[in-house]
Amino acid sequence: MQNSFLKSSHPLREITTKRPKNNLGHLVVFGELFNRGYANGLVEEAQKNGYKIIKSTVGRRDGNQNLRALEDSEKPVDADYFINVPLEAGFDMEKGPDGLSPIDDLKELGLKNWSELRWPDGKLEYCQQQGRHRFRKQVQNYIHELEKIIPPQGAQVLFAHLMAGGVPRAKIVMPLMNRVFKGVGERHMPSETFWNSSIGRLCELSFTEVTSQTFDILIEETAALREKIEKSGGHVSYVAYGYHGTEIWTGEGLNWQSYSPYLQGWAKIALENVSQKWHQKGVLASTYNCPEILTNSSSIFQGVEVPLYTLLKAFLKNFPDHGRTHQLVAETTALLKKPHYLEDIFNWVQEYYQDPEVMMTLQYEQWPSHSRKNQLEKLISISDRIVDCHQDDKKLMVSILSEIVFRSCGWVMFHDSFKPRHGAQWIGHDLIASAEVGRS
Repeated sequence: MQNSFLKSSHPLREITTKRPKNNLGHLVVFGELFNRGYANGLVEEAQKNGYKIIKSTVGRRDGNQNLRALEDSEKPVDADYFINVPLEAGFDMEKGPDGLSPIDDLKELGLKNWSELRWPDGKLEYCQQQGRHRFRKQVQNYIHELEKIIPPQGAQVLFAHLMAGGVPRAKIVMPLMNRVFKGVGERHMPSETFWNSSIGRLCELSFTEVTSQTFDILIEETAALREKIEKSGGHVSYVAYGYHGTEIWTGEGLNWQSYSPYLQGWAKIALENVSQKWHQKGVLASTYNCPEILTNSSSIFQGVEVPLYTLLKAFLKNFPDHGRTHQLVAETTALLKKPHYLEDIFNWVQEYYQDPEVMMTLQYEQWPSHSRKNQLEKLISISDRIVDCHQDDKKLMVSILSEIVFRSCGWVMFHDSFKPRHGAQWIGHDLIASAEVGRS
């Protein structure tokens, strides 16, 4: 596999210093925290270090599609503080000059005529600005409430940006995406065809608005609070969750790979650019590109979990005699129908990443790449084959491995973000393994 990853980015190899303990530490969860996601590891690490957790919400829509705060029964019960200001981002439900929102325009579309849609000139951009203005106002209200919580002297504040997604909330979108990400044979739709359509244009703007513009607005709108905290002897830093491929063990070494087609990739690059801009201005901000895991939100991307199986390789190569490695091999192998399937899985994954057609979608300089029909079908086939090796398709190895990833990413991000070296950094399987072993 051609690998230009090491030359072109900033992979974290080790964490040499830890965030100092502080009884005035606060983790501000900017966005809504859901189960089995990356940010749960960061919350756990912050709690271990005595940080208070300030949770947020994106809000809900009522029967008339108006954005509202959470009701008492919906509020989280496990937070030290909760700010009930809706932080929903995006613009798919904003009314355009014609009185219709983008999703209103999609309501009558089906699989036969979806590609015929054409947006009126400037409509999406108008709705985008309306949504951004609404979001900024909500952030200002949110910060007003946040200022009541942060101690006046010496606080350590870590902002964790959780905003991602932005899939337009129209019925036609998910069937199309299923054809892009899961379609085989005649049901396959080239990702480039979808991306170059009018609906693809809406997705492109929406993904970027939700993923990257929200981080920019957060850092910009907290400038006065940040200055106040730092002048009082405190400390402020920001982290965001990125994805730009991951180094994994293939063959005898670490190699960069990525999931294709990752249409949110352009928005993730925009997120890195926002982070790097502020980092260059002296703000302690960094986007951490994390390894793939299997979550509720990533399940649409069948095959995204395939490289996660090789995380065991990082343990076996770097820590072959460590008790945690033996424990993980035993736990994961016990889920398989036959023990030797583990080596089969390693071989299948390696064969996939050495396939010439697959390698054409794995050029770092050209990321993100659109998928190729044969490449995607091979990925889905391997995903199905690996699942079939398990005794129970509801109890997969990747569930165990995913938890290791988000715990280790949380540990890395919590400590490294105190003084991040770069505005965008990569967490590979090697650091995940060393973090897990170091904490066990």
